[in-house]
Amino acid sequence: MKKLVLSMAMIATIAFTSCKDNENSESEDMMNQQEEVAMETETSAEATMPEQETIAAIAMGNDDFSTLVTAVKAADLAETLKSEGPFTVFAPTNAAFDKLPEGTVATLTEAENKEKLADILKYHVVSGEYMAADIIKAIQDNDGSFTIATVEGEELTATLDGEKVILTDANGNRSTVVMTDVDASNGVIHAIDAVVMPKS
Repeated sequence: MKKLVLSMAMIATIAFTSCKDNENSESEDMMNQQEEVAMETETSAEATMPEQETIAAIAMGNDDFSTLVTAVKAADLAETLKSEGPFTVFAPTNAAFDKLPEGTVATLTEAENKEKLADILKYHVVSGEYMAADIIKAIQDNDGSFTIATVEGEELTATLDGEKVILTDANGNRSTVVMTDVDASNGVIHAIDAVVMPKS
């Protein structure tokens, strides 16, 4: 009788252990499936997330910058604005170019003026990525005026007029930043309402 009871107890123990093993196995299978689904979802999300565009691509896709794009192509600077950077570009809108004396853009985009045009455009580009908040902080930290070195070599001076950032060029002409923080894969674009000019 004792043997029978002992045997029954062993069978019960084995059965219980087997059930637990099955439960553990099922639980592990479920967790593995959940992990696989999570990984697939993450990979799918990454695949569907649009790749961030370069400064050049953003400018080319915005009608407000069509004159700038024409100038950039004429000066052979498109590849530069596609490169790794990062850059901060103060991009004149079409309306900004319209403020120049009549015929200026047409003259600058002629082949013989390519170098001069390139210098003007590079005067709108700064090495490094500076968001609007960075520029405003720099102005405030420097007694209301911040000097910005451009890729062209000359400087722009940034100041505040109320909440607006004003850029003053080497000739004393002023331009207002009208749109900020257009983020690109290789930097950032701030739109301005007037073309700034270097002295040279």
